[in-house]
Amino acid sequence: MLEEIRIRGLGVISDAVLELGPGLTVVTGETGAGKTMVVTGLALLFGGRADSSRLRPGVDSASVEGRLLVADGSATAAAVTEAGGDLDSDGSLVLRRVITATGRSRAVAGGASVPATVLARLAEDLVAVHGQSDQQRLTQPVEQRLTLDRFAGVDLQDSRAAFQQWRAAVAELARRTGAARELAREAELLQHGLDEIARVAPQPGEDTELAALAARLEHSDALRIASRTAHDVLLGDPDDPAGDVPDVQTLIAAAGRALGQVAGTDAALDQLSDRLAELAATATDIGGELAGYQAQLEADPARLAAVHERRAALNGLIRRYGTGDAGTRFGGPAGGIQTVLEWAAEAEQRLAAADTSDEALAALAAERDRAAARFTELAAGVSGQRRLAAEKLSELITAELAGLAMPAASVRVEVRPRPPAESGPQVMIAGQPVGAGPDGVDEVEITLRPHPDAPALPVQRGASGGELSRVMLAIEVALAGTDPVPTMVFDEVDAGVGGRAAVEVGRRLARLARDHQVVVVTHLAQVAAFADRHLVVDKSVAGGPIAGDSAGGDSQPASAGVTRSDIRSVDGTDRLVELARMLAGNDSAVAREHAAQLLDAAREDIARFGTTASRPGRGRRSKQ
Repeated sequence: MLEEIRIRGLGVISDAVLELGPGLTVVTGETGAGKTMVVTGLALLFGGRADSSRLRPGVDSASVEGRLLVADGSATAAAVTEAGGDLDSDGSLVLRRVITATGRSRAVAGGASVPATVLARLAEDLVAVHGQSDQQRLTQPVEQRLTLDRFAGVDLQDSRAAFQQWRAAVAELARRTGAARELAREAELLQHGLDEIARVAPQPGEDTELAALAARLEHSDALRIASRTAHDVLLGDPDDPAGDVPDVQTLIAAAGRALGQVAGTDAALDQLSDRLAELAATATDIGGELAGYQAQLEADPARLAAVHERRAALNGLIRRYGTGDAGTRFGGPAGGIQTVLEWAAEAEQRLAAADTSDEALAALAAERDRAAARFTELAAGVSGQRRLAAEKLSELITAELAGLAMPAASVRVEVRPRPPAESGPQVMIAGQPVGAGPDGVDEVEITLRPHPDAPALPVQRGASGGELSRVMLAIEVALAGTDPVPTMVFDEVDAGVGGRAAVEVGRRLARLARDHQVVVVTHLAQVAAFADRHLVVDKSVAGGPIAGDSAGGDSQPASAGVTRSDIRSVDGTDRLVELARMLAGNDSAVAREHAAQLLDAAREDIARFGTTASRPGRGRRSKQ
């Protein structure tokens, strides 16, 4: 539930707080006072497009902040945690959206900066906003199908996946069939390359290992002389038993004997003596390893020739498949046997995709037919689900319209097979070709018959503005039982409605508010009379007093020449004054009497069907 919304610097609103509650909340005010800014602020808060033209003149930024009560462990709470935010200790969630005069936007959820798309995703489970533009969307076939699917609880995920799989198989079969000659040539080239690589059978890293081995074999004599010389310098020449040439080991031993004569005399010198002993051990180890290295060195011309031959074969593969376009075409850095192996792995996949043999095409055709059959089965199930739901939804909407001063009207939600397009995808259902798409094989159309003597026409052709408003409201009431969204916002959906129909609109909104939090921006007193909470948007210009302000607020003067709006909660006499203004444009005694009658009648209706909210006991003003 939305508990509070704070709007700053948006349109004519400088700084205003809307304290909301359960049940039905109405927002009223003079034309141009800024009522729609409430809905604009809500849309912005829940990820709507940031439009800098909405900013209040003279400000650098605007912000909307909302506090919501969220159940711990709910999907919303999990989504906020995943985004890095947290709920407050009382279980409330704070959302914030800021837009600047330069058009930049910033979003915050639970204290964490998040993309605006996160707010939009949260809105899917929290709030649904319906405005006059929604009435126009209702005239679009796609929206009518979505409305039915929403009521029926249709899940199109499997159907869409099956459709994509089917169309992918169709496209692949067409590609191979239509480009058979080019694909056959590509397959021939790929197979030639794979055969050549298979004959050589390179191993990962083999080129690097052979390069090192070739260098050792080519320079074996020089390596032997160098290692022998280093060994003799360290440990002495075995062919010089007399030791005419002093070696490192002998010299270190002499140094050690010299230090040993004064051992224990000075600790510092004793430490150097220890290090000298370590040096002698190191020299002995290195000398031994040099001797082992000499032993395994060999001059093997036959082996060297074999290594050169193998390297030539590998380099041939690298030139053709491991460098330039051949090496980089399939990804990875060019050069080396590793790139050749990557080319071969990718070529295997491309060869399978370029197979135009009769067996390959038959397998693809079978895959296409299986995918089409799977989609047809799922689409038929969706169609049956829609038809059953369409009957029930038609009855519910017609019943609601009877209560909205359209007792003779009837609505039909019709589900028909989609006519097949000449070149579009189609399947056979019940022996008839039917046009197919990701959403199934149906066309959905909502028709309205205003009275028994009138023809049933699509709502976009047969409904006036007021009738369309009531049809949309009837749909929302019918969907209320299946809609998981707890908060519903209506922006002047009662446009074009008056008289007894307006009273019925208010009654239906109050009924909807039994199970949802409902916020309505309205210009009709008949609707406002049913509210559990009544908020008034007032405006002042060039520092004048805020119109209708009988609560005595603490607002500061507006800047000269600039309109400013304030939002206050009204009850008692203040509410009568506002309802009278809405009825007659003034608060005369006659208007107040009529307003009181409206309130009494609304209270009697509410008492009959009950409400989830209690009426606020006092009016409050938002701080400017």
